[in-house]
Amino acid sequence: MDRQEILKLQNFFRRRFNLPSIEVKQRPQKKDSAEVYIGDEFVGVVYRDDEDGDLSYNFTMAILDIDLE
Repeated sequence: MDRQEILKLQNFFRRRFNLPSIEVKQRPQKKDSAEVYIGDEFVGVVYRDDEDGDLSYNFTMAILDIDLE
């Protein structure tokens, strides 16, 4: 993902979740995904999927059971 695409995703997340502290950052040596942070805390990865000419993004967030307590 290039910087322009990452900024578009970051703006989408900020509007969708009404949370201006969300940041989307490039991953070292990875071109098909970016990391998502809230403040300094890593929360997940967004993957670019452009198979069959249809571009979409998949956001993956792991939730540990200890985080639910």
